[in-house]
Amino acid sequence: MSSTMPVGARDLLRYAPFLFFLLSRSLSRFASQIAAVAIGWQIYDITGSAFDLGMVGLVQFLPTALLVFVAGHAADRFERKRVVQLCQLAEAATALFLAVSTFAGWLTVTQIFIATFVIGIAGAFESPATAALLPLITPKGSLQRATAISSGAAQVATITGPALGGLAYVLTPSLPYFVIVVFWLVGAVLTGFIHIAKQEPSKAESVVADDIFAGVRFIRNNPAILGTISLDLFAVLLGGVTALLPIYARDILETGPLGLGILRAAPAVGALLMTIVLARYVINRHIGLRMFQAVIVFGAATVIFALSQWMWLSVLALAMLGAADTISVVIRFSLVQLSTPDEMRGRVGAVNFLFINASNQLGQFESGVTAALFGVVPAAVLGGVGTIAIALLWMKLFPSLRKVERLE
Repeated sequence: MSSTMPVGARDLLRYAPFLFFLLSRSLSRFASQIAAVAIGWQIYDITGSAFDLGMVGLVQFLPTALLVFVAGHAADRFERKRVVQLCQLAEAATALFLAVSTFAGWLTVTQIFIATFVIGIAGAFESPATAALLPLITPKGSLQRATAISSGAAQVATITGPALGGLAYVLTPSLPYFVIVVFWLVGAVLTGFIHIAKQEPSKAESVVADDIFAGVRFIRNNPAILGTISLDLFAVLLGGVTALLPIYARDILETGPLGLGILRAAPAVGALLMTIVLARYVINRHIGLRMFQAVIVFGAATVIFALSQWMWLSVLALAMLGAADTISVVIRFSLVQLSTPDEMRGRVGAVNFLFINASNQLGQFESGVTAALFGVVPAAVLGGVGTIAIALLWMKLFPSLRKVERLE
């Protein structure tokens, strides 16, 4: 990692290792979002069950919970870009199975769940390795800006992916899966082009190299980091409405697969606009407080979406939700990475990914269950209110996090 490289947004985009990382990560995100639309709509089309929609999130979350320590250890012990490549190839192979079996007409709900589980395994290994790569290929002093650009590029894919995924599903249900095979394969090739300067092992690295629980102890002993990742866990666990979007699209807003794609893309639109701002103007003051404020806005936007019966208002609320979430993501990722030694970034990143997955995928399960029990709208409203309550509570429980002033 060079200390003499310029750190402006344009300079980062001219820096080859970061550019290859950016393209590869964006293609993986593109594929994941198309897969989410196709799997979600296909499950709901076959079963018509909100509970089954929630089960998709649970099935994808389980590998992360089961493999968190193994995946983090792999990211610290093996070449990280090779770990990412193997995961992308495994995801491509699984998508090929979904494509062929859907085209042939013999894909069952059980097989979809199995494929989702395999994708979850690959994601459990891919995410901590990817997160640990970024600080190694980013010029010193530019991690916050690089994180914003990386998030923005992924959001561009997220905006395009769901809408095209919905359109492709309308043409033929197997087409989205064939598309994501290509994207994951190209992503694996680009990952191979990432050049990482050789790192000299530190004395600390030799001590903790074989300790798979080092990441847990590190997080436990750093209240600001513990508060950061647990805030995301509980806030988004309650406030996530992603699993309910197929129900809102078909039954409340009365739109179809293309409308579902637009709804899924709306948070990414808000996120992209916010990342453009953050790439140009980094947050230099009141870092901790800004993160809490962003989570509160996230909860408020969730409530607005939950109560909306108009497509335009729903899209606007989801965009606001995405913008607020981006502020939280950039601060959280930068804070965790800058506070963690490189020899433990994989293991700390794996624990962080467990929390992220719990908030997103396990949150889908929670949303599906509460919607089945109480109804879709009440479940979504309660989730948004719960997110605001968690943010206010965490401000009291983790004062050191609230008082964090700067990142870099």
